[in-house]
Amino acid sequence: MLADTLGPRMTFDWAHAWQIVAVLAAAFAGGVLNVIAGGGSLITFPTLLFVGLNPILASATNTVALWPASATGVYGFRLDILRTRRSLLLLLIPSVVGGVIGGLILLRTPARLFELIAPYLVLAATVLIAVQGRIGRWARHDPQTGPSPAWWVVAVIVQLAVSIYGGFFGAGIGILMLATLGLIGVRDLNEMNGLKNLYAVAINGAAIVYFVARGAVVWTVVPVMVVGSVAGGLAGSTLAHRTDQRIMRRVIVGIGMAMTVALVARIYL
Repeated sequence: MLADTLGPRMTFDWAHAWQIVAVLAAAFAGGVLNVIAGGGSLITFPTLLFVGLNPILASATNTVALWPASATGVYGFRLDILRTRRSLLLLLIPSVVGGVIGGLILLRTPARLFELIAPYLVLAATVLIAVQGRIGRWARHDPQTGPSPAWWVVAVIVQLAVSIYGGFFGAGIGILMLATLGLIGVRDLNEMNGLKNLYAVAINGAAIVYFVARGAVVWTVVPVMVVGSVAGGLAGSTLAHRTDQRIMRRVIVGIGMAMTVALVARIYL
């Protein structure tokens, strides 16, 4: 098993209450953030490192533990998803393919290169969200026919790239996918959030199959994180529907900037 070649699995112990509380709280906050805007891994991943997990195992375990929260988010936004164009479900294909590729990369390639790239991906996506209204007017998609074939090609390529990154680590894929959906003409933020969670379920689900097969998951910590992330996912979907979309968009941009700073800090501090 892969875990046996990476040294100690973790020092997490059910007898240590502080570890349980820390992981549970981080999972709840991560579940809320993932449903609303993405980026929950910026809370949960460092927490897993703090309680003693190897970085590679932490990333794989984090993906497994937060997957139920994304599934909960899909349920919470189910009515919004049903209102979207059926053609948007085509992006599930590059999501699954990219998730598998990202999982392969995580377990076979040092993480340093992706850590260096991540802040700039998130920053670019945040800027796209901030100006997506202007970009949408420039694109001039017909509200009846949707984006042109050329825009669909771009969307598939971008979604594949985002999914590869998501299968590897995933911090910021929510914002990246929101930006992608904005570029192909989706305007309702609740619909965007629903689709984002649906794609995240596909991306992480594909990666999880590979992680489990390779023995890269620390199962002792998963139940604690699942409880916290599912509760956070339910709370996040409720909060999203009760918040003004203009406020949500500003919050997402703020989260994106904070995520960028946090990722840079992880690299250089």
